[in-house]
Order: sequence, then structure tokens, then C-alpha cells
Amino acid sequence: MRAAVRVLVSLAVASLLVVLLLGWTGTTVGDVAGALRALDARVYLTALLVQAAIYPARALRFSALMPAARRPRMTRLLPVTAAHILAANVLPAKVGEAALVVYLRRCAGVPGAHGLALLLVSRVLDFATVAGGLSLACLVLGAGGAYPELDWLVPLGTVLIVPTLLFAWLAARGDRLVAAAAGCLRLLRLDRTALGARLLAFADRVRAALGEVGRAHLARGALATVPVWLLVFAFYAVLARGLGIETLSFPAAVFGAGLAILSTLLPVGGFAGFGVQEAGWVAGFTALGVSAELAVATGVAAHLVYLANLCAFGLVGHAAMALFQRPIAPGPVDS
Repeated sequence: MRAAVRVLVSLAVASLLVVLLLGWTGTTVGDVAGALRALDARVYLTALLVQAAIYPARALRFSALMPAARRPRMTRLLPVTAAHILAANVLPAKVGEAALVVYLRRCAGVPGAHGLALLLVSRVLDFATVAGGLSLACLVLGAGGAYPELDWLVPLGTVLIVPTLLFAWLAARGDRLVAAAAGCLRLLRLDRTALGARLLAFADRVRAALGEVGRAHLARGALATVPVWLLVFAFYAVLARGLGIETLSFPAAVFGAGLAILSTLLPVGGFAGFGVQEAGWVAGFTALGVSAELAVATGVAAHLVYLANLCAFGLVGHAAMALFQRPIAPGPVDS
């Protein structure tokens, strides 16, 4: 019941945000439908194939980050990846992210602490890569002179180097951060309570699991993250053009869709990120001279296409994952 209430509240928040955005820009539902009708079947198929390629790319990134002794076969990782992406996008407040830990445990026998370590490192690498991609796009657009009125592009691109390096550092120091957090819990004497003791024991296992992601695994995982996000940006670039934003270079698409993509990584907004993602899309593309009405119409349409494809891939992933489901044996939290 509580889960149903959270989903309903999430839907209400998403609907309200989208309605406010449509009303603020004067965009109608008909404009969104018009953008969808303008999407050529060949363009949609191209976008679908690009989106499909994201799943094995993410699964390969998960594989690269895991020690060989704990690395599941791709036949297990691929459906887990598809099911996890669906849960992470649809469930409110990003609680679906934790589904990766459950799915890896049930489908591939990966202990919970190692699944959580994999999720944390993957997400930090995602933030680093998106920030780095936005930084590079700003620098290329600013140096290219296509938008001389946007004299803040190069300074913004330079500033974005800082979070890129910060997230890269965090990915390499995750075990130390968990150890510091565990130390704070012990300092507060929470280890004297039953719940605190269990949390600290689990934190120690997560720290050990993060420690297993050595420099070689991290380097391979970082390299594998780049094609993931090149494909994500390519997907939105194809859709943006197909939905009506013409004469769009790839760096411009990266910049225009960058804020929308960043919002998908944050635990904000309503159902499936509706409202917040569109706001980021509008902010990015209107800065490049696209009208607010066209930006909103294409932003909502692109989100609908992405979500429809994602649901289809996710359902196939859940069905395939059911074939490999393992019963959970009694044991500690991460057994």
C-alpha cells in the first residue's frame, strides 16, 4: 500500500511539473503530438538501435568493474542491467537504484555488499563522465565560434573540469569514504545498538568490496563508461533532430541534452523524472537559440520515446532474469 501511495504521489508531482512547464511556455499537448508525428520511422529505428546498444555497454562496464572471481556471465548481467534501468527510472526518488543489488544477488549470486559497491562506483563514474562530456561540449562550442553571444561557454566548460576530477577521485577512494562514515557511526557510539552494529558490519563488507575494485578494474570501468555515455548522447541527438530541432551538431546536442541527462542521475522530480528532465532539456536548448515551445515539445516527446523503449527493454530483461532466478538462502544481510 505504501509503495502504491508513493507511486501515485510521484505521478502527481510529475504531472504537475509537466503541466506547469507547458503552461509557462505556452506549449500544448498538440505540439507534443506534432513532434511525435514528425518522427520518421527510420529515425526512430536508428534511435531504438542506439538505445538498445546502451544495455550491453552498461553490462560490459559492470563486468569490467568486478573481480574475475565474482564476475557473472554476460547472459546474467545483460537482463539484470535492463531490469535495473527500468526500476531506477520508474520507481520514485531513485529507490529503484537499489534494485541492482537485489537483482545481482538473486540472478547472479553476487553478495549484497559487492552489488552495492558496484552500484556506487558505477554511479560516481556516470557523474564524472557526464560532467566531463558537458565540459568538453562547452569548450568545443565556445572555441568554435558558432555561438558568439554565449561568452560564458568556455568559462563554464573550464569550471566543469572540477566536478569531473572530483567524481573521478571519489570513484577511486570509495573504500576510504565508507571507512570514514563507519568511523563517524562508531564515534557516535551507534555501534552499541543492534541496528548500528548491523549497519557497521555491512559497511565494513562494502568497504572491503570497494577495496576489491582495484586500479586496473577502475581504469577498465572508466574506459567502459565513455561509450555508454557517447551512446546516450547520440540517442538524444538523433531524437532531437528527428523531433524538429534541426542543424544540430553533436557538441550542441551534448550541451542541449546535458542538463536533462544530469537530472536523470539525481533523486529528484516525479515519476520517471518527468518535469525535471524536460526543464533541463529546455534550459539547454533555449540557450542555443531554440524556441521555448519547440524545446518543451521535443523534450516531452523525447522523454516519452525513451520511456516507452526503456519499458520494453526492461520487461524483456525481467522475463529473461526470471529464467536465472536463484532462491535466497537464509543468512546475513549480504549473503
